[in-house]
Amino acid sequence: MSKKIVIAGAGIGGLCAALALAKRGFEVAVYEQSAYLGEVGAGVQLSPNAMHVLQALGIADEVKAKAFNPASAVMRHYQTGKHYFTVPLGEAAIQKYAADYLHIHRADLHTALQHACETLNVSIHLGQTIQSYRHTSQNSATHNSRANNVARHNLSIQFEKSESLEADVLIGADGIKSKVQTCMLGQTCADFTGQVAWRGVIEAKKLPKGLIKPNANLWVGPGRHFVSYYLRGGSLVNFVAVQERTDWQKESWNEPGDINELRDTFSGWHPEVTELLAATESCYLWALFDRQPLSQWTDKNVALLGDACHPMLPFLAQGAAMAIEDSYALAHCLTNENDTQTALKAYQDIRLARTRKIQLSARNNASLYHMSLLTEQAKLAVLSGLSSIGLSDSIAANKLDFIYAYNIVKQLSS
Repeated sequence: MSKKIVIAGAGIGGLCAALALAKRGFEVAVYEQSAYLGEVGAGVQLSPNAMHVLQALGIADEVKAKAFNPASAVMRHYQTGKHYFTVPLGEAAIQKYAADYLHIHRADLHTALQHACETLNVSIHLGQTIQSYRHTSQNSATHNSRANNVARHNLSIQFEKSESLEADVLIGADGIKSKVQTCMLGQTCADFTGQVAWRGVIEAKKLPKGLIKPNANLWVGPGRHFVSYYLRGGSLVNFVAVQERTDWQKESWNEPGDINELRDTFSGWHPEVTELLAATESCYLWALFDRQPLSQWTDKNVALLGDACHPMLPFLAQGAAMAIEDSYALAHCLTNENDTQTALKAYQDIRLARTRKIQLSARNNASLYHMSLLTEQAKLAVLSGLSSIGLSDSIAANKLDFIYAYNIVKQLSS
């Protein structure tokens, strides 16, 4: 009997897992709490480690057609524009890592995953929140009146509105406030980082031509930093601005921000930042919360995936990439192990150390990006000294190799 797999959450992680599993022949049903399917209007960075998986899943070409291929990743001084370092991307990334580095609108990636899932007959159910689960015995009677004619399953999954569903495997891809994780581990504590993030998207034609360079642009200054990059072949510009403050602690991505307040916050920054914000009409604001890395992602035939088990602060742009890697590892393990519990434990073992390292590295990057006034000149002097002898660029590039050079498809096929 083939396994019936239920996935909680139809975000990027949930749909990517559904696609990876369906391509290997599993029966997959996805349940999403939202009444409509879609992603928030923001950009996402797809580094080569993620693109290896999307290539294996057959959607890399569609993703690339909707994306933007940046020339470099550049860190610059918030006022003078002086370069701290430049990491070549574009063709250089392909040569070094054997895959593209892309910027894509989250909705475009989500749509590509959705269409691929629908082609493989993944069932997607909207407006249904998975609240909890409980393990059942294979030999226990089913609640279905046709008990003798239906397969028994190992799980009873409860929804918010009291109905239940039976399945063999449950994957909690239901995000940073995962109800599956709460059922598995109890309520876990989230710590406010003392930072908030503003985000927005603007049409490139509304900006002075050439204002935004075709890079992953990172501006760093005291207590804040600013990121901008193109989407959709250069027709849109995405930005994320992070500020240290304690008076805003809402975690929702859909909370409107005050664009005038954002402009004031970055007043006096380089014109590439201030002119972008001057042309922007609206933005969103959310608080950044951190969670300690988990040591357990599985409970018998239940497993967590993506933000449900390793939420990432946005300082390495690896949140989506880690969920994409998770998806491939999960499908691989469930295919190659007959016993579900063994398979899910193997999945956890493959992913735990890597995601923990990247989760903690993203946390540590906050101090690098947010130079204090006391250390700014010293930091600039050190980086300028390295740059003068050609070392800072190579050091920055090599620090990212442990992320970008990783190829989970190749690793699991060896």
